[in-house]
Amino acid sequence: MKIVHERWKCIACGACAAVAPNFFVMSDQDGFADLTQSEHKETPEGLLETRQVAEFAEGKDASEACPVECIHSAQDDGNCAAHARKCVD
Repeated sequence: MKIVHERWKCIACGACAAVAPNFFVMSDQDGFADLTQSEHKETPEGLLETRQVAEFAEGKDASEACPVECIHSAQDDGNCAAHARKCVD
């Protein structure tokens, strides 16, 4: 499973850090959420953070708590566990 965070969509509400503090922290630099221990990739839209995990129960909670749906817990087939759609290629 992979956690995917479309950081450019983040509005700094802090919901993800509140429900999944083992995976998300609020940045001291700009106030937006950061996915801890993640790989970063610049995309045309902005920064994409991904982290491979064996199991991520908090991920579904973080995905559902995010008001802008910028957090996805991608299954091996690329489908998002919380949003019932493909979230990664």
